[in-house]
Amino acid sequence: MDITCVALLILFSISLSSCRKELCYNHWEHSMSVKADVEATYMAEWEIDYGQHWEDNWDSGRFGSEYDDHRPASPDGLRIVIYREDGYEERNIEAEGETVQLYEGGQSLLFYNNDTEYLVFDNMHSSATAVATTRTRTRFSLSGTESSTETRGYNPPDMLYGYYIDSWQGERKLEADYMPVEMSPLVYTYLIEFEFTDGLEYVEKARGELDGMATGVYLNSGTTSGESGVILFDTESCTVTDRGVLAEVKSFGIPGFPYEDYDGTRADGREYSLVLEVELRNGATKRFEPVDVSSQLEQNPRGGVILATGYEVTDEEGNAGGGGFDVDVDGWGDYEDIPLPIG
Repeated sequence: MDITCVALLILFSISLSSCRKELCYNHWEHSMSVKADVEATYMAEWEIDYGQHWEDNWDSGRFGSEYDDHRPASPDGLRIVIYREDGYEERNIEAEGETVQLYEGGQSLLFYNNDTEYLVFDNMHSSATAVATTRTRTRFSLSGTESSTETRGYNPPDMLYGYYIDSWQGERKLEADYMPVEMSPLVYTYLIEFEFTDGLEYVEKARGELDGMATGVYLNSGTTSGESGVILFDTESCTVTDRGVLAEVKSFGIPGFPYEDYDGTRADGREYSLVLEVELRNGATKRFEPVDVSSQLEQNPRGGVILATGYEVTDEEGNAGGGGFDVDVDGWGDYEDIPLPIG
Protein backbone atom coordinates (compact mmCIF):
# COMPACT_ATOMS: atom_id res chain seq x y z
CA MET A 1 0.00 0.00 0.00
CA ASP A 2 1.26 3.43 -0.85
CA ILE A 3 2.79 5.21 2.16
CA THR A 4 0.66 8.26 1.44
CA CYS A 5 -2.51 6.17 1.71
CA VAL A 6 -1.35 4.65 4.99
CA ALA A 7 -0.72 8.11 6.44
CA LEU A 8 -4.13 9.30 5.33
CA LEU A 9 -5.82 6.28 6.92
CA ILE A 10 -4.04 6.92 10.23
CA LEU A 11 -5.02 10.58 10.19
CA PHE A 12 -8.64 9.66 9.37
CA SER A 13 -8.79 7.17 12.24
CA ILE A 14 -7.42 9.70 14.71
CA SER A 15 -9.86 12.34 13.47
CA LEU A 16 -12.82 9.95 13.70
CA SER A 17 -11.86 8.90 17.23
CA SER A 18 -11.50 12.53 18.26
CA CYS A 19 -14.91 13.41 16.82
CA ARG A 20 -16.56 10.53 18.64
CA LYS A 21 -14.92 11.56 21.88
CA GLU A 22 -15.97 15.17 21.37
CA LEU A 23 -19.55 14.18 20.60
CA CYS A 24 -19.68 12.03 23.70
CA TYR A 25 -18.22 14.55 26.10
CA ASN A 26 -20.20 17.45 24.72
CA HIS A 27 -23.38 15.56 25.71
CA TRP A 28 -24.62 16.61 29.17
CA GLU A 29 -25.08 13.04 30.36
CA HIS A 30 -21.36 12.29 29.93
CA SER A 31 -19.82 15.65 30.65
CA MET A 32 -19.49 18.09 33.54
CA SER A 33 -23.10 19.08 34.10
CA VAL A 34 -25.88 19.20 36.69
CA LYS A 35 -27.98 16.05 36.57
CA ALA A 36 -29.90 13.67 38.80
CA ASP A 37 -30.85 10.02 38.55
CA VAL A 38 -34.53 10.20 39.47
CA GLU A 39 -35.94 6.95 40.86
CA ALA A 40 -39.70 7.19 41.38
CA THR A 41 -41.75 4.88 43.59
CA TYR A 42 -45.48 5.11 44.26
CA MET A 43 -47.46 4.91 47.50
CA ALA A 44 -50.41 2.92 46.15
CA GLU A 45 -52.97 3.75 48.85
CA TRP A 46 -56.64 4.33 48.04
CA GLU A 47 -57.54 5.57 51.53
CA ILE A 48 -55.65 6.84 54.56
CA ASP A 49 -56.70 5.37 57.89
CA TYR A 50 -57.88 7.75 60.61
CA GLY A 51 -59.17 5.14 63.03
CA GLN A 52 -61.68 3.21 60.91
CA HIS A 53 -59.25 0.32 60.18
CA TRP A 54 -60.93 -0.67 56.93
CA GLU A 55 -57.96 -2.77 55.83
CA ASP A 56 -57.82 -4.76 59.08
CA ASN A 57 -61.59 -5.37 59.16
CA TRP A 58 -62.28 -5.75 55.46
CA ASP A 59 -65.45 -7.68 54.52
CA SER A 60 -64.75 -9.10 51.07
CA GLY A 61 -68.11 -10.89 51.01
CA ARG A 62 -70.00 -7.67 51.56
CA PHE A 63 -68.08 -5.55 49.06
CA GLY A 64 -67.36 -8.28 46.51
CA SER A 65 -63.67 -7.42 46.38
CA GLU A 66 -60.46 -7.55 48.36
CA TYR A 67 -59.10 -4.42 49.99
CA ASP A 68 -56.05 -4.48 47.73
CA ASP A 69 -58.23 -4.58 44.60
CA HIS A 70 -58.90 -0.86 45.06
CA ARG A 71 -55.26 0.22 45.17
CA PRO A 72 -54.39 2.61 42.32
CA ALA A 73 -52.02 1.56 39.57
CA SER A 74 -48.76 3.29 38.81
CA PRO A 75 -49.10 6.00 36.14
CA ASP A 76 -47.80 5.93 32.58
CA GLY A 77 -45.66 9.04 32.84
CA LEU A 78 -44.19 11.65 35.15
CA ARG A 79 -43.72 15.42 34.89
CA ILE A 80 -41.09 17.43 36.71
CA VAL A 81 -41.45 21.19 37.16
CA ILE A 82 -38.19 23.01 37.91
CA TYR A 83 -38.61 26.32 39.75
CA ARG A 84 -35.82 28.92 39.82
CA GLU A 85 -35.70 32.62 40.57
CA ASP A 86 -36.02 33.52 36.89
CA GLY A 87 -38.96 31.24 36.12
CA TYR A 88 -39.94 27.61 35.76
CA GLU A 89 -39.60 24.80 33.25
CA GLU A 90 -41.57 21.57 32.72
CA ARG A 91 -40.19 18.25 31.52
CA ASN A 92 -41.78 14.85 30.94
CA ILE A 93 -39.91 11.73 32.02
CA GLU A 94 -40.58 8.01 32.38
CA ALA A 95 -42.94 6.96 35.18
CA GLU A 96 -40.19 5.07 36.99
CA GLY A 97 -37.74 7.97 36.55
CA GLU A 98 -34.64 8.62 34.46
CA THR A 99 -31.54 10.80 34.38
CA VAL A 100 -32.66 14.44 34.26
CA GLN A 101 -30.60 17.53 33.44
CA LEU A 102 -31.06 20.24 36.07
CA TYR A 103 -29.52 23.63 36.84
CA GLU A 104 -26.56 24.83 38.80
CA GLY A 105 -27.44 26.45 42.12
CA GLY A 106 -30.71 26.49 44.04
CA GLN A 107 -34.03 25.25 42.68
CA SER A 108 -37.30 23.64 43.79
CA LEU A 109 -38.65 20.51 42.13
CA LEU A 110 -42.27 19.44 41.78
CA PHE A 111 -43.26 15.98 40.50
CA TYR A 112 -46.70 14.72 39.43
CA ASN A 113 -48.02 12.16 36.95
CA ASN A 114 -48.82 13.52 33.50
CA ASP A 115 -51.26 10.87 32.24
CA THR A 116 -54.50 12.47 33.48
CA GLU A 117 -57.56 13.23 31.36
CA TYR A 118 -59.94 15.29 33.50
CA LEU A 119 -57.50 17.19 35.72
CA VAL A 120 -56.71 20.85 35.11
CA PHE A 121 -53.45 22.31 36.43
CA ASP A 122 -53.55 26.01 37.30
CA ASN A 123 -51.16 28.67 38.66
CA MET A 124 -48.13 26.56 37.78
CA HIS A 125 -45.84 29.62 37.67
CA SER A 126 -45.23 29.23 41.41
CA SER A 127 -44.84 26.07 43.47
CA ALA A 128 -46.77 27.77 46.28
CA THR A 129 -49.89 28.25 44.14
CA ALA A 130 -49.75 25.25 41.77
CA VAL A 131 -53.10 23.47 42.09
CA ALA A 132 -54.92 20.58 40.43
CA THR A 133 -58.67 20.86 39.87
CA THR A 134 -61.09 18.97 37.67
CA ARG A 135 -63.56 19.96 35.00
CA THR A 136 -66.94 21.35 35.96
CA ARG A 137 -70.10 20.07 34.36
CA THR A 138 -73.87 20.38 34.52
CA ARG A 139 -76.20 17.40 34.84
CA PHE A 140 -79.82 17.69 33.74
CA SER A 141 -82.44 15.12 34.63
CA LEU A 142 -86.16 14.69 34.08
CA SER A 143 -88.34 12.75 36.47
CA GLY A 144 -91.47 11.55 34.69
CA THR A 145 -93.34 14.54 33.31
CA GLU A 146 -92.01 16.96 35.92
CA SER A 147 -89.77 19.87 34.99
CA SER A 148 -86.05 19.25 34.72
CA THR A 149 -83.63 19.66 37.59
CA GLU A 150 -80.10 20.93 37.13
CA THR A 151 -77.04 20.11 39.21
CA ARG A 152 -73.76 21.99 38.77
CA GLY A 153 -70.81 19.90 39.86
CA TYR A 154 -67.56 18.42 38.65
CA ASN A 155 -66.07 15.18 37.39
CA PRO A 156 -64.37 12.79 39.78
CA PRO A 157 -60.64 13.51 39.43
CA ASP A 158 -58.19 11.14 37.81
CA MET A 159 -55.65 9.40 39.98
CA LEU A 160 -52.95 11.88 40.95
CA TYR A 161 -49.61 11.41 42.69
CA GLY A 162 -47.25 14.15 43.83
CA TYR A 163 -43.87 14.85 45.41
CA TYR A 164 -42.11 18.13 46.18
CA ILE A 165 -38.50 19.08 46.96
CA ASP A 166 -38.46 22.57 48.43
CA SER A 167 -34.73 23.19 47.94
CA TRP A 168 -32.13 21.34 45.89
CA GLN A 169 -28.60 22.56 45.10
CA GLY A 170 -27.23 21.65 41.69
CA GLU A 171 -23.50 21.11 41.23
CA ARG A 172 -21.63 20.55 37.97
CA LYS A 173 -19.83 17.18 37.98
CA LEU A 174 -19.40 14.04 35.91
CA GLU A 175 -21.61 11.72 37.96
CA ALA A 176 -25.33 12.22 38.53
CA ASP A 177 -26.83 12.74 41.98
CA TYR A 178 -29.18 10.01 43.16
CA MET A 179 -32.68 11.41 43.69
CA PRO A 180 -35.29 9.07 45.25
CA VAL A 181 -38.82 10.36 44.67
CA GLU A 182 -41.65 8.79 46.70
CA MET A 183 -44.87 9.76 44.98
CA SER A 184 -47.77 10.10 47.42
CA PRO A 185 -51.46 9.94 46.47
CA LEU A 186 -53.28 13.27 46.14
CA VAL A 187 -56.54 11.66 45.03
CA TYR A 188 -58.35 8.98 47.03
CA THR A 189 -61.20 6.52 46.57
CA TYR A 190 -64.51 6.34 48.39
CA LEU A 191 -66.35 3.03 48.28
CA ILE A 192 -70.00 4.01 48.79
CA GLU A 193 -72.69 1.44 49.58
CA PHE A 194 -76.36 2.36 49.11
CA GLU A 195 -78.21 -0.44 50.90
CA PHE A 196 -81.76 -1.24 49.77
CA THR A 197 -84.48 -2.55 52.05
CA ASP A 198 -86.95 -3.31 49.26
CA GLY A 199 -87.40 -3.14 45.48
CA LEU A 200 -83.79 -3.72 44.45
CA GLU A 201 -84.99 -6.15 41.79
CA TYR A 202 -86.44 -3.20 39.86
CA VAL A 203 -83.12 -1.32 39.64
CA GLU A 204 -81.30 -1.47 36.31
CA LYS A 205 -78.47 0.99 36.95
CA ALA A 206 -77.52 3.96 39.08
CA ARG A 207 -75.53 7.15 39.36
CA GLY A 208 -75.20 9.77 42.07
CA GLU A 209 -73.71 12.83 43.72
CA LEU A 210 -71.35 13.38 46.64
CA ASP A 211 -71.71 16.94 47.90
CA GLY A 212 -69.27 18.96 50.01
CA MET A 213 -65.95 17.61 48.75
CA ALA A 214 -62.82 19.63 47.92
CA THR A 215 -62.59 20.92 44.36
CA GLY A 216 -58.79 20.88 44.18
CA VAL A 217 -55.46 20.08 45.81
CA TYR A 218 -52.21 22.06 46.13
CA LEU A 219 -49.43 20.08 44.51
CA ASN A 220 -46.55 21.16 46.75
CA SER A 221 -48.17 20.24 50.07
CA GLY A 222 -51.10 17.92 49.35
CA THR A 223 -53.44 20.30 51.20
CA THR A 224 -56.91 20.40 49.65
CA SER A 225 -58.48 23.68 48.59
CA GLY A 226 -61.04 25.31 50.85
CA GLU A 227 -63.75 25.37 48.18
CA SER A 228 -66.31 22.58 48.11
CA GLY A 229 -68.47 21.19 45.33
CA VAL A 230 -70.57 18.28 44.11
CA ILE A 231 -68.89 15.23 42.60
CA LEU A 232 -71.12 13.83 39.85
CA PHE A 233 -70.42 10.13 39.41
CA ASP A 234 -71.92 8.10 36.59
CA THR A 235 -73.12 4.58 35.87
CA GLU A 236 -69.56 3.46 35.11
CA SER A 237 -68.74 4.04 38.78
CA CYS A 238 -71.76 2.09 40.08
CA THR A 239 -72.54 -1.62 40.36
CA VAL A 240 -75.90 -3.10 41.32
CA THR A 241 -75.20 -5.84 43.89
CA ASP A 242 -77.36 -8.21 45.91
CA ARG A 243 -77.41 -5.60 48.72
CA GLY A 244 -77.99 -2.43 46.75
CA VAL A 245 -75.71 -0.14 44.76
CA LEU A 246 -71.96 0.01 45.24
CA ALA A 247 -70.14 3.07 43.88
CA GLU A 248 -66.39 3.61 43.61
CA VAL A 249 -65.74 7.36 43.50
CA LYS A 250 -62.43 9.23 43.37
CA SER A 251 -62.04 12.52 45.26
CA PHE A 252 -59.45 14.99 46.52
CA GLY A 253 -61.00 14.49 49.98
CA ILE A 254 -62.59 17.00 52.33
CA PRO A 255 -61.91 20.76 51.88
CA GLY A 256 -59.08 22.54 53.67
CA PHE A 257 -57.43 19.31 54.69
CA PRO A 258 -53.68 19.32 55.44
CA TYR A 259 -51.61 16.42 54.18
CA GLU A 260 -50.20 15.90 57.67
CA ASP A 261 -51.17 16.73 61.27
CA TYR A 262 -54.92 16.20 60.91
CA ASP A 263 -56.51 17.02 64.27
CA GLY A 264 -59.93 15.51 63.60
CA THR A 265 -61.78 18.85 63.52
CA ARG A 266 -61.38 19.93 59.91
CA ALA A 267 -64.82 18.62 58.99
CA ASP A 268 -66.53 20.36 61.92
CA GLY A 269 -69.24 22.75 60.74
CA ARG A 270 -69.26 21.34 57.22
CA GLU A 271 -72.05 19.32 55.68
CA TYR A 272 -71.62 16.37 53.35
CA SER A 273 -74.45 14.54 51.61
CA LEU A 274 -75.14 11.74 49.15
CA VAL A 275 -77.75 11.60 46.40
CA LEU A 276 -78.65 8.42 44.53
CA GLU A 277 -80.51 8.23 41.21
CA VAL A 278 -81.62 4.91 39.75
CA GLU A 279 -83.04 3.89 36.42
CA LEU A 280 -85.60 1.13 36.78
CA ARG A 281 -86.09 -1.79 34.44
CA ASN A 282 -89.29 -0.20 33.14
CA GLY A 283 -87.38 2.90 32.00
CA ALA A 284 -88.58 5.15 34.81
CA THR A 285 -86.13 6.94 37.07
CA LYS A 286 -86.12 7.72 40.76
CA ARG A 287 -84.07 10.33 42.57
CA PHE A 288 -83.79 9.75 46.31
CA GLU A 289 -83.60 12.51 48.88
CA PRO A 290 -80.10 13.57 50.01
CA VAL A 291 -78.62 11.59 52.90
CA ASP A 292 -76.41 13.36 55.46
CA VAL A 293 -73.01 11.63 55.71
CA SER A 294 -71.17 14.43 57.55
CA SER A 295 -70.16 12.29 60.51
CA GLN A 296 -68.76 9.60 58.23
CA LEU A 297 -66.68 12.07 56.22
CA GLU A 298 -65.22 13.43 59.45
CA GLN A 299 -63.81 9.95 60.05
CA ASN A 300 -62.85 9.36 56.42
CA PRO A 301 -61.31 12.63 55.20
CA ARG A 302 -59.09 10.98 52.56
CA GLY A 303 -60.91 8.00 51.08
CA GLY A 304 -62.60 5.11 52.82
CA VAL A 305 -66.03 3.51 53.02
CA ILE A 306 -69.33 5.42 53.24
CA LEU A 307 -72.51 3.53 54.13
CA ALA A 308 -76.05 4.74 53.41
CA THR A 309 -79.15 2.67 54.18
CA GLY A 310 -82.92 2.66 53.86
CA TYR A 311 -83.37 2.84 50.07
CA GLU A 312 -86.58 1.45 48.62
CA VAL A 313 -88.40 1.15 45.30
CA THR A 314 -92.08 0.33 45.71
CA ASP A 315 -93.95 -2.21 43.60
CA GLU A 316 -96.03 0.63 42.20
CA GLU A 317 -92.90 2.46 41.02
CA GLY A 318 -91.27 -0.68 39.71
CA ASN A 319 -94.31 -1.81 37.72
CA ALA A 320 -95.39 1.60 36.41
CA GLY A 321 -94.86 2.80 32.86
CA GLY A 322 -91.67 4.56 31.89
CA GLY A 323 -93.10 8.09 32.01
CA GLY A 324 -92.76 8.59 28.28
CA PHE A 325 -88.95 8.33 28.33
CA ASP A 326 -86.96 7.27 25.32
CA VAL A 327 -84.70 4.95 27.30
CA ASP A 328 -82.38 4.37 24.36
CA VAL A 329 -80.88 7.86 24.66
CA ASP A 330 -77.64 7.48 26.64
CA GLY A 331 -79.38 4.79 28.68
CA TRP A 332 -81.01 7.42 30.90
CA GLY A 333 -83.79 8.82 28.76
CA ASP A 334 -83.78 12.61 29.07
CA TYR A 335 -80.52 12.88 31.01
CA GLU A 336 -77.68 14.92 29.71
CA ASP A 337 -74.21 15.74 30.99
CA ILE A 338 -72.69 18.92 29.54
CA PRO A 339 -68.98 19.62 30.16
CA LEU A 340 -68.40 23.27 31.04
CA PRO A 341 -65.19 25.32 30.90
CA ILE A 342 -63.41 26.09 34.14
CA GLY A 343 -64.69 29.33 35.62
